[in-house]
Parts: sequence; structure tokens; C-alpha cells
Amino acid sequence: MSLPTSDVHAFEAHAAEADLDELRARLAAARLPEPETVHGSAPGPRRWSQGVPLADLVDVVEYWRTGYDWRAFEDRLNGIGQFRTTIDGLGIHFLHRRSARADATPLLMTHGWPDSVARFADIVDALADPEDADAPAFHVVAPSLPGFGYSDRPAATGWGTEKTAAAWVELMGRLGYEKFVAHGGDWGGNITTVLGGRFPAHVLGIHTTFAEGPPGMTTDGLTAVERAWAEETRDFWQYRAAYAKQQATRPQTIGYSLVDSPVGLLAWILDKFAEWSDTEDSPFETISRDRVLDNVTLYWLTRTGASAARIYYESHNSLDPGLRVDVPSALTMYPRDVEKCPRPWAKERYRRIVRWSLPESGGHFPALEVPEFFVADLREGLAAVLAEASR
Repeated sequence: MSLPTSDVHAFEAHAAEADLDELRARLAAARLPEPETVHGSAPGPRRWSQGVPLADLVDVVEYWRTGYDWRAFEDRLNGIGQFRTTIDGLGIHFLHRRSARADATPLLMTHGWPDSVARFADIVDALADPEDADAPAFHVVAPSLPGFGYSDRPAATGWGTEKTAAAWVELMGRLGYEKFVAHGGDWGGNITTVLGGRFPAHVLGIHTTFAEGPPGMTTDGLTAVERAWAEETRDFWQYRAAYAKQQATRPQTIGYSLVDSPVGLLAWILDKFAEWSDTEDSPFETISRDRVLDNVTLYWLTRTGASAARIYYESHNSLDPGLRVDVPSALTMYPRDVEKCPRPWAKERYRRIVRWSLPESGGHFPALEVPEFFVADLREGLAAVLAEASR
């Protein structure tokens, strides 16, 4: 095992008070449109059918301006332990929480869009130092993707998922973790798949909530439930993925709004938390306003709305069709996620599936929606991965 490198430096978040004052001033001066034309609909999906309802947005904006406490989230990040290092000329930020347990396994956790390391902030301690002595413990490393949060914003093209995965291996090596397990969802799931497929000498195994089968798979032989999953995925990409097409083709154009308008940024992100969460109406049924605003405010203060959107330009539909993952893999399909991969399709890419989990609740952001279940499921999945890897 290589020794940790001095190229890693401690980092603390501390926004200037002037930046927070400016945010509140912009929120107070926001220009808002008239209500959606489905205004007055009963609670449910139809109420959000044109996007974030005006009344909901006004309520969150007012709370953001007068009640939300950014300093509490800063303190939480600083308490976990934050660091930065430079890889291939780009500054990379990451959370790093070492376990007190001598038998702990290094765990790399990768977030996606439109979230950030805020996805993991409330579960790091439970993973590093579980109360149950029989539960597995982990040295947790959670990097901010290039262009997200406190990582640098790339000044040139090239930082797609393949390069990011290679950078994560370099990062773990610098921390002294030559072998590790990896978890991810959304873009983090894509990167985790690349890690398992490209770097089996370093990756003991993976857990993902975003498995992707090879393209061109047939629905022949699928169960009725799996066929429904395939139909839902096709429906999502055909009718509800305008955000992805915009960011994959013209991220700079939407980026002006995301960096200049806090209300525009909030609406762009809140729309996805609403649609992709396991709720009947509002995302706040399962995720608090504070947790959503932790994430949105991190984007705002770091001015990363445009740079984060560019991950779609770099990597949309870029997963190598021939990539196969031969390390042990644990896959979890949450019922209200936007994509669920039928097991026969998953088996064509992930060759050693050691655990297949189908929770009864949860959506695209399970670490925020059902955190206790998410931690338990992740532990069980990685325990199965490590047992298989040790054979």
C-alpha cells in the first residue's frame, strides 16, 4: 500500500458573509412569472405537470431568504473532514472520514446531478463508525465531481466519466487506499460501473443504485414487472428528459440562468427532486427543505450551475457498450427511481452479481429520502461484495 501523499491538503468551507447577504438580496428582488395554468389542481403529479408550482417556489424562496442556515451545513461538512488535491491539473475536493475500526474497508462514494456531496453528509458517520459492532465499517471518501461544489471548474473539455474514474483511483492511492469498494447513483453509478470495469486491480467490488445494461437489449423473456421498467425508462427519455438534452447540447446557455439567478437555480434543481423522489406531491414529504437548500446553496456559492451541467455534454450516452464488470457487484433498484435495469439486462454487463435488492420505497435520492434503509442496504450489499472478493 502506498503512503498518503503530501499533495493532499485540508480544506474548510466558509462563505463570505457578503456572499450570503447578496444571495438574500437577490431572493428578495426576484422576478417571478404568473402561476402555472394548471394552478389549483389537487395535490398530486398533475400539480407539477408544468414544473415547480409558483406557490411552492414562493414558500421555499421565502424560507431560503429568512430561515435557512447555511452555516449549519458548513459546520457539518467541516466536521466530517474536507480536503483538496490536484489531479491532472484540476483541483478536486473530497470528504474523508476515517473509521476508528481496525477492520474498516475504504469506500469511495460518488454523487450525481443535480446533487453533490450533500447527498452523503448525513450518513458518513453511520458508515464509518456503526453502533452495531457486527456491522461493517468503512473509511469513507466522497469526492465532488469535476465542476461541482468545491472541486475546480474544468477550463477545457475532456473531464468525462472515464477520466473522472481514473482520477478517483489516483485519489484513493494518494490516501493510501490501493484497494477499495465503490458506490454511486446517477452519474456516480455510471462512474462506479467504469471503476469496476476498468480498474479491477484496485476495486474490490461495487454497489450501485444506477445499473446500466448494454444497449440494444430485447424485452423477450422479461417478467411483466421488468417490461414495465423498460417502458417507464423509454417514456422518461422520450418525454421527460428535456433537461438532459439541454445540458448535453447547450449547457452554456442554461448555465447563465443557473449562475446568475438563485431562483432559477432552485427551480431547475427542485423540479428534479420533486419528479424523481418517492412522493405523491412534494419532495418535502421525504426530504426536508434544509437538505434541498444545502445542496442548492452549495451550487450557488460555488457558481457551479453551468460547470456541473457540462457533465452531460461530456458524457451523455458515453458508457462503453462493450464494458463488462467482473468484480463482485451489488445492485439496488429503488421503486421510484427514473431508471430501473431488468436483471437479465444487468447480468450482461455485471458478471458477478452477488446481491440484488428491490426496496419497497425510495427514489433517485435514497440517501436523503430513506437514509436508514439506504445505509443498511449499502452495508449488506458491500458485505456480500467483500465476502465474494475474499474467496
